[in-house]
Amino acid sequence: MTEAQTPRLTGRVNAHTHLYSGLVPLGMPAPAPAPQSFPEILERVWWRLDRALDAESLDASARYYTAQALLAGTTALVDHHESPEFIEGSLDVLADACEELGMRALLCYGATERNGGRDEAQRGLAECRRFLESNARDLVRGAVGLHASFTVSDETITEAGALAREFDTVVHVHLAEDRCDERDARQRGYSSVLDRLLSLGGLPEGSILAHGVHANRSDVCLAAERGLWFVHNPRSNRANGVGYPAELDATGRVALGTDGFPADMTDEVEAALRGAAEHKADATRAAARLEAGNDLIERHLGTIDVALAPGELSIGGRTIATAGALVTADIDHLARTARNQAERLWRRMEDLE
Repeated sequence: MTEAQTPRLTGRVNAHTHLYSGLVPLGMPAPAPAPQSFPEILERVWWRLDRALDAESLDASARYYTAQALLAGTTALVDHHESPEFIEGSLDVLADACEELGMRALLCYGATERNGGRDEAQRGLAECRRFLESNARDLVRGAVGLHASFTVSDETITEAGALAREFDTVVHVHLAEDRCDERDARQRGYSSVLDRLLSLGGLPEGSILAHGVHANRSDVCLAAERGLWFVHNPRSNRANGVGYPAELDATGRVALGTDGFPADMTDEVEAALRGAAEHKADATRAAARLEAGNDLIERHLGTIDVALAPGELSIGGRTIATAGALVTADIDHLARTARNQAERLWRRMEDLE
């Protein structure tokens, strides 16, 4: 039975990604010397990238990434966004790109205190609130975001959970991607990152925990009992050298994401299976994570008919691609704009201290 014939026509879900990274494959310069740890990778690569973003570069990134995702047969994105110099209105830029190209999406702004303290976090949460109140698009819904436990205060975590409950949505947060996150939680007096987030009311049922690489088995089981979702991002975990999330085999509530890598979910499944083989983990569990993404997304976006076959894609009756070509946008124009904005973005990154 082919995907186009399967009774559950919901497509492929990328359950954790970063649309702001869409220009990265277009020649982002590598830092020199090379980072030696995960915190250095964040500080010298990804946090410089997000600080350099403005409306124009973010729009080009989102449209280029979304177009490539659709052409790869990905029909829903769960995005986690940050652009500290362009917070207010940033989620509309992402939402417009997804809506116009035909991509279903769950969007949030990842509140953090790493640049501007509590004021920065409150602006991030305010952007989530603004979007949740104002968004009326057919294909896009909002959630509440936190960057990661180690970049926010207890007050911000509590506020994020309360905001999500107010709008009957979830919190989307990085959890235990690297050991530094767990060390930080223990230094603050908690037994783990999950313990901190739960103790402070930061995780309504259905909340999304990206990575979980260093979550222990008891925390993985507790998260499942609380109705939480993990998202495994194998290509990113390998690239960042953070390890393999072996304990996630303890639950079936694990979806598959790319963490900003291109949203070709076939490549991500293959990476998940390679990782499972290398670490003698459950290959069946790893393979099931792609389909699990549909369960994760249905609460937020509902079920919609998707027709997916080689080179052909329609979502909710709208033709998105045919004969391998995108119908909803001029892919050549998107690529030219992306290349131009990428060169500008790299210059902005170089100018940052």
